[in-house]
Formats: sequence, C-alpha cells, structure tokens
Amino acid sequence: MDDDNPPLLVIVDAANVVGSVPDGWWRDRRGAAERLRDRLAADGLPGHSGPAEIVLVVEGAARGVAAVPGVRVESAPGSGDDHIVALVADAGDRRRLVITADRELRHRVTELGAEVTGPRTVHG
Repeated sequence: MDDDNPPLLVIVDAANVVGSVPDGWWRDRRGAAERLRDRLAADGLPGHSGPAEIVLVVEGAARGVAAVPGVRVESAPGSGDDHIVALVADAGDRRRLVITADRELRHRVTELGAEVTGPRTVHG
C-alpha cells in the first residue's frame, strides 16, 4: 500500500444497511450482519474498481461479529454512529466513504469531509 495514496476507506453502518431491507433481519441481527459482511467480502464495493479498505461497524446484538479477509469488523463500544464519526475523524485527509441512510450521521460525517452513499450501494 502506498502511504501517499491509501485505498478508499469504506465505512459501512451495518445496523442501518441491514435495517433497510425487510427480510426478517430483526430475528437474527448478528446473522444479518454476518451475511452483509460476507457479501462485502465477496463483492467488494460495487461500482468501485480501485483498492478499498472496508470496515463494517456493528453495534448492539451484532457485536462480536468476526472479521474476514477483505472486511474489518469493528464492534462499537456504544453508539455505532459515534464510532463511525470517530473512524472518519481519525482517517484524516484520506478519502472516506460512509454507507448509511441515517440523515444525522450523513450530516456529521460530511462535515468531516467524508463522502456518503446509501444502502442500495451494497444491496446490488
């Protein structure tokens, strides 16, 4: 990895993305987060051909989902939104893309210079 041109940092709001499809996810939140993780690991970021570092942020009942090659999983110690904002802030000037439909979160991360797209991006 070239430190002068790091890969796109993609931060996925697991709860928001999983919750955007009424497929019974509420019966097994952890399983739904694992399915999302596995889809991201297999497909990467649809429509993006360059290198990307994918971080899936989980919270609540989905905490403890394991990372897999291609997807780092971070269990938020408290609010998932606050953890996502911290990841964006800690990434500095690096190009960052947050995947969420949460309006407040979208506002918070764009103020820090991140790009935002909705859940459909990863639902294919």
